[in-house]
Amino acid sequence: MRDVAIIGIGMTKFGELWEKSLRDLAVEAALKCLADAGTDRIDSITIGCMTGGLFNGQEHLASLIPDYLGRRNTPAVRVESACASGGMAVRAAFMEVASGMSDYVLALGVEKMNDVSGDLATAALATAADGDYEAFHGINFPGLYALMARAHMEKYGTTREQLALVAVKNHRNGALNPHSQFPMEITVDTVLKSAGVADPLCLFDCSPVTDGAAAVLLTTVDEAKKLGKQPLVVISGIGAATDTIALSQRKDILKLEAIELAAQRALKMAGKTIKDIQFAEVHDCFTIAEIMVIEALGIVEPGQGGPATAAGLTALDGKFPINPSGGLKSKGHPVGATGVAQICEAVTQLRRQAGKRQIKNAKTALTQNMGGSGGSCVIHILEAK
Repeated sequence: MRDVAIIGIGMTKFGELWEKSLRDLAVEAALKCLADAGTDRIDSITIGCMTGGLFNGQEHLASLIPDYLGRRNTPAVRVESACASGGMAVRAAFMEVASGMSDYVLALGVEKMNDVSGDLATAALATAADGDYEAFHGINFPGLYALMARAHMEKYGTTREQLALVAVKNHRNGALNPHSQFPMEITVDTVLKSAGVADPLCLFDCSPVTDGAAAVLLTTVDEAKKLGKQPLVVISGIGAATDTIALSQRKDILKLEAIELAAQRALKMAGKTIKDIQFAEVHDCFTIAEIMVIEALGIVEPGQGGPATAAGLTALDGKFPINPSGGLKSKGHPVGATGVAQICEAVTQLRRQAGKRQIKNAKTALTQNMGGSGGSCVIHILEAK
């Protein structure tokens, strides 16, 4: 298996992008990525998109995007794993390069979510849950994560203020990110006094509905060296796993088994432990999600995610920064693009190009992208060489 490097990254701004279509966003991110890479060679394209059909009435992105990118006849495939679609697209691109099938693969994530009403967007997102036994009965993702939050609070004593501090921290980081949908700082009071969504979660505990795209270009380490990319950023480990799609079918709703297994597999492939990782971009679709994910990754013990956040462990200047980009909460969550955007942030940090949100001496990173309530997960380990 060949060693794989990331030589180009590109993102649109995230937000309510009324003037741009799905194809516009995809092409913009791809062109920025190619410009960053310093090459226009693409042998193959993998596209992460959760549900272009429901959001935009557009399927068959494997034809649409190469066509409008000016790359007609390039082999392409769409990858779908709910909100983990982008991360899985990067994984698919990695496998093409590592196997020798292709030398240069563009991994692109895109979602245009604001072309429909809020009700229709909620219905589209609900397809990532169990359609027969969850969505049919009226529960949505705020409701599912609210169940997890309430259980966490009851078992471990996690407080509403600790949940709110996740949002406060991520908005503080996102205020420094030019791609963010909501680049402003907030307070605990802002979160606690925002509109209730599903008890105990309020509006500011939830990631927004977002339009956006992100892209990365992968090639072999040998090819990257020929291009003189410095510092060289490589993908040294990838792990993926699944769990039950329905929350009710799990033995313990506070155990994110897919995240635990994906992390073990990624770290084993990279020859590392979680103690070797300096920072992480994780899937904070809700504030409780970040708390549970850092527990599942082994960054803190079960039940300690809330106290660790309150103590500043996960802050930009903490011992283990989490979501320096602002995360899904502040940067935004165009579901098919999120996993690729996480990779873009990790590369930006490892290149030491993150400006005021730069993590000191960043050399190793982890990105964690999951679908639904943790029904699927993919984790990447990145290193600066």
